[in-house]
Amino acid sequence: TITLCAVSGVFIMPNNLLNWFEIFILALSTFLASAGSSAFNQYFERDLDALMPRTSERPFVTGKLRPKTIWPIIFGSIICAGLMLSFFILNPFSAFYNFLGALFYGGIYTIWLKRKTPQNIVIGGVAGALPPVIGWTIATNAISLEPLSYFFIIFFWTPSHFWALSLYKADDYKKAKIPMLPLTDGIEKTKVYILIYSLLMLPIIIFPYWINFSGLIYLIPALILTIYYNFICFDLYQFKKNKFNLKKAKKVFGYSILYLFLIFVLLLIDSLI
Repeated sequence: TITLCAVSGVFIMPNNLLNWFEIFILALSTFLASAGSSAFNQYFERDLDALMPRTSERPFVTGKLRPKTIWPIIFGSIICAGLMLSFFILNPFSAFYNFLGALFYGGIYTIWLKRKTPQNIVIGGVAGALPPVIGWTIATNAISLEPLSYFFIIFFWTPSHFWALSLYKADDYKKAKIPMLPLTDGIEKTKVYILIYSLLMLPIIIFPYWINFSGLIYLIPALILTIYYNFICFDLYQFKKNKFNLKKAKKVFGYSILYLFLIFVLLLIDSLI
């Protein structure tokens, strides 16, 4: 997903001049940096993964891979390979943002935040929001408002998406002693935050149109998709106080995935037309 988002950052830029080799290097470098970070996450969190059914089949948990100290070195080398490809073949901007993504996910989120604060999802969302910026900076060798609009879409979408998941997976997080919002602040507050972040998507969705980066082909269906997202988040919120409906929580989580995909498809179609 991260690699696809990075590549999409190239194609949404009008009149980009990258050749297919450069696009391939973009995809490869982003994949290596994100894969190395993800693999390190599974190595570092193997004790937590063993406690949750959703992650209990990962190789460091099952014993398919033995947790030797050589693994962080290997994963760090994979990340470095991706960064060097970005730096020497593409440009320093892309390497810098690839580095930030790996740092936020592998370091700040995995090592520091996840076990300490219920805001881990919010701050850790930076890693997932950077790929389109990487793609854009590769194509332009600069940073501007346009790719930041894509960053904001992913960044503000992330909390409502993951907190909906955390509602019906709360028992798993409790076993693993991960301070997710339903456990630290309660169900009611989690539902409020899910609704707030879904409502914040309205101005965020309008932003690309406001800066003249997209047109009505994107804006009108994107607003319809967002208003429906607001509706199902409100539907989840208004259920009984301090309780949640499992079906409604799963609906928010499932739709949030489709929602983000369709928003980026609309942006791509709008830029092509």
